[in-house]
Amino acid sequence: MANEETKAYPFALVGFFVTDKDVNEAFRQNVTPEELEKLQELLKKTIFAEDVDIAIAPFVVPPDQVNDALQQLAEAIFSQEEEQG
Repeated sequence: MANEETKAYPFALVGFFVTDKDVNEAFRQNVTPEELEKLQELLKKTIFAEDVDIAIAPFVVPPDQVNDALQQLAEAIFSQEEEQG
């Protein structure tokens, strides 16, 4: 097998939430890291092939800031990998 390089690709699940609350009040404030890990594992198992790892960071991003948000997420993920590696 050729020397393959692992690469990361951004992905998005696009949806809407409907509320009469302020956007800052629409999300639970007490979500635990364990709950986010369960959600991440569910997404991984449900929509990705085996041997594909994912990372998620839930937040609301205005449409004009999507590229910047994805770049920040990628930097956070890769800086953690470099620290571990």
